[in-house]
Amino acid sequence: MPRRTPTTQLPASSLHWLITIAIVTVILWQIPSASLLLYPFAILSTWFHEAAHGIAALLSGGHFRELRLYPDGSGIALYSYYPGTYERLALAFIAAAGPLGPPIAGTLFILAGRRAGSATFALILLASALLLSALLWIRTPFGIIAVLLLAAAIGLTAFVGSPAVRAFSSQFLGIQACVSTYKQIDYLFMSQAEIDGKILLSDTMQIQQQLLLPYWFWGVLIILLSLALLFSSLWLAYREQFRRKRR
Repeated sequence: MPRRTPTTQLPASSLHWLITIAIVTVILWQIPSASLLLYPFAILSTWFHEAAHGIAALLSGGHFRELRLYPDGSGIALYSYYPGTYERLALAFIAAAGPLGPPIAGTLFILAGRRAGSATFALILLASALLLSALLWIRTPFGIIAVLLLAAAIGLTAFVGSPAVRAFSSQFLGIQACVSTYKQIDYLFMSQAEIDGKILLSDTMQIQQQLLLPYWFWGVLIILLSLALLFSSLWLAYREQFRRKRR
């Protein structure tokens, strides 16, 4: 079992590293050759995105049928839903859950990294969720292998990493999840996208169909919400350390 050190906190200086990592990551996403360094995190962010679609479908009373991940970093969630009184809201909720899934998950991992104990729990929970998704929903051979490798790496960190490593790893994964919004920034301003050789409506276009406002409006809103989630979670995670430093 992982060593229990719930009181371990990262120093305030770690915030500077995390912000630097966030900026460097956003830059690397814009450079095709350099973005290969972030490939594992691209797959993880796609998993967050597609799993969020499926979970939103379940919460809306539907079924999460399948999650497909592809080597180019794209993915798709197949789900069904039951038409009802709030069908338009449910479909908009399911569509929005995808692009907002990674930053919401990232926020939780950044906050969990405030303590080694909560960070360990978050890492074990993520590794378990990856394994469960491989058993229940992932059907592409690449997706199964990639998710199992991610689960193994994250689980190993949770069980053998030092308290500081576990805390920083949780926040590092949180940063990667939050800024992954900017990996797909062009997708947020598309009406359609090609996935696995098929032309599909983008998430923001699906929201437009249900809530009328143009898809670019929803793209801007998602970007702003992602930024707000990132900076608010960092502020909450490190405010105690900075208050102590000022005393």
